[in-house]
Amino acid sequence: MLDADARKLLDLINSKHVPPYEAMPPVAARAFFKAGAFTSQPPAPQLARVENLLAEGPAGTIPVRHYRPLPALAGTSLPVLVFFHGGGFTLGDIDTHDVLCRQLCDQAGIAVVSVDYRLGPEHKFPAAHVDCFAALQWVVAQADRLGINPARIAVGGDSAGGNIAAACALMARDSGGPSLAFQLLIYPATDFRCIAPSHKRNGEDYLLTSTLIEYFCACYLNSPADRLDWRLSPVLAASHAKLPPALILTAGYDPLVDEGREYAERLQLAGVQSEHVCYEGQLHGFITMGRFIAQANEAVALCADRLRTLHDDTDRMPASHAA
Repeated sequence: MLDADARKLLDLINSKHVPPYEAMPPVAARAFFKAGAFTSQPPAPQLARVENLLAEGPAGTIPVRHYRPLPALAGTSLPVLVFFHGGGFTLGDIDTHDVLCRQLCDQAGIAVVSVDYRLGPEHKFPAAHVDCFAALQWVVAQADRLGINPARIAVGGDSAGGNIAAACALMARDSGGPSLAFQLLIYPATDFRCIAPSHKRNGEDYLLTSTLIEYFCACYLNSPADRLDWRLSPVLAASHAKLPPALILTAGYDPLVDEGREYAERLQLAGVQSEHVCYEGQLHGFITMGRFIAQANEAVALCADRLRTLHDDTDRMPASHAA
């Protein structure tokens, strides 16, 4: 059954007759998305330092936000999560996911660098992927200045950001680096063919709809052929071997749940340590809704627990379970 908190949130949204994002032009949809994000998130944890920086990319500078946990002693070299926000490659930015990044930084005791990549429709595929991989490379190159341990780097993100993180792990493997220690994939899009049964099962009434997915595709993709590119559909990569360990978190009432599960299985079959946790009663996007959905805070704590393994070599990753 749908989680009681998630049901209450859906009922609240429906009672306000909130227009769907796909009914708005992208600029208006972004403003609406940002306003909603701020109302649904819990209070932001205080950290030792948060700074806005500019990374270098092939298309120009890329805004990033660098988070340091308490306590963070001067000169301390910390593991880092390079984080890519969700929003269908069309919505979202480093502000909409600021609280989540602060939570992960605070609870895991690691640095976080959040990437403000280019969005569609102004910037079509592969702009977001190019920016994020360039930002990842920049973080490694600036490791000494940032106080980051280059041997303890994770990539992660939610939804479209989870897609980018999975693609960056594949790109890093195939281009000889950077060497990554972990992937945090939060309800990731892994197959843009949208053929998994959950796209029909959960394609209406649960926030992320089939219609909204196609809106995002129209904004970011150049043509239907892009759906078969392994960067947009990591499940179609020729090989999933020799990738970093992964936590793949999914939501049972999400159109993307089946493809997230399939990606976890592909990693496991390729010999990659992969943990799949499905929050069976939850909606797509729930992890940033901790003000309304209690289980969101449990999911953040789970992600932070796994990220803490970046401090050591402890194995805390069972193969698959529901939450």
